[in-house]
Amino acid sequence: MKENFEFSIKRICFDENYQPSDSTRLTTNFANLARGISRQENLRNTLKMIDNRFNSLADWDNPTGDRYAVELEIISVEMDVGAHGAAAAFPLIEILKTTIVDGRTGARIEGIAGNNFSSYVRDYDFSVLLPAYNSTRPVFGTPEDFGDLHGKLFKHFVSSDAYKAHFGKLPVICISASSSRIYQRTANQHPVLGVEYLQNELSSTDHYFAKMGMQVRFFMPPHGVAPLAFYFFGDLLGDYTDLELIGTISTMETFQKIYRPEIYNANSAAGSVYQPSLKHQDYSLTKIVYDREERSQLAVKQGKFTEENFITPYRQTLERWAANCAL
Repeated sequence: MKENFEFSIKRICFDENYQPSDSTRLTTNFANLARGISRQENLRNTLKMIDNRFNSLADWDNPTGDRYAVELEIISVEMDVGAHGAAAAFPLIEILKTTIVDGRTGARIEGIAGNNFSSYVRDYDFSVLLPAYNSTRPVFGTPEDFGDLHGKLFKHFVSSDAYKAHFGKLPVICISASSSRIYQRTANQHPVLGVEYLQNELSSTDHYFAKMGMQVRFFMPPHGVAPLAFYFFGDLLGDYTDLELIGTISTMETFQKIYRPEIYNANSAAGSVYQPSLKHQDYSLTKIVYDREERSQLAVKQGKFTEENFITPYRQTLERWAANCAL
């Protein structure tokens, strides 16, 4: 069996005609929107929300508020785990890549890769391994090596020739702030990212992303109502242009307004001390149809799929590779 774990990358446009492939995780934000009788209207409204949010942040030399449009590509990453010479590519990761289109100049500006982060192995870790580990424990905990394999696989991908051939900068992942943590507003303010918040302690997600080599900062963008979590390598404020960052904010804040309206479409903004809550009642709904309960159920199914098709059949090789991996 191969142990250098080669990666292949596929790209598909995320537009109003998008339909998820058979290997796409159906819990993924963009895939979940593209299902059911409202799929095309969902996609059209989502893309319009992204463009509107982008133009509201990129308001310089943009008097009519419609200068820019955001194009999205779904990046599907498969890892070759061929056994005995027979290829067996596993759908390891999916991320989003933004491209900003300047309607005034015609320029196409490369955006950030990452944004949304979808991972079958993460489904296995959180929906299969972690519940099993805690099934007989009186106090919830995590195994000492929790997230080690996933983190090494992700770092291996980011440092691979395949990644470097497709992307010029390291990824940035943007997700919801944790509802189990308290956030304190600081005096630090970025013109695009907005006001920075500090959390009282690291969450389990923060620890998990740390094993992927990523650190986290929390910012509430201008005209936003809650801080977003930005996971990154290097220097978030220095390594990316304002337009690149706006592409990520407009895309991921839109998804969060759809999936967590109690937090990101609330009718009042976060205060100086803030704790997100999905039980918050004063919020507005978007016109986009979404089944949050179904999404949580699918995570368990996909975690079991990963266990049966990746973790169990290749366990010894994965463990040997992880033990010898220098990343």
